[in-house]
Amino acid sequence: MFEVSYENKDELVIYPKGELDLYTTEDFKKDTLNKYNEYKKNILIDGKELEYIDSTGLGALMYILNEIEKNDHKIALVNIKKNIMKLFSITKLDSIFEMRD
Repeated sequence: MFEVSYENKDELVIYPKGELDLYTTEDFKKDTLNKYNEYKKNILIDGKELEYIDSTGLGALMYILNEIEKNDHKIALVNIKKNIMKLFSITKLDSIFEMRD
């Protein structure tokens, strides 16, 4: 089960819950870009309740980042679980996305 909620603050805050994988990535990508296009601001992903992400999920994040960088916006991640952090580290994506404590 995957759910996502959005909050418009200084940044567009995204709260994914569950597993971002092959089955949930396409909707996440589409919904997130629709929300981004409403607000046109940096994105903060709060991973407190994100349990798992696979390569398609990482690909979706890269796609979203490439789209918002056209407007000089960035994606930052916060509250990322150790197992997911390890994946970002192995793939060197921790140097592409801002990782906050």
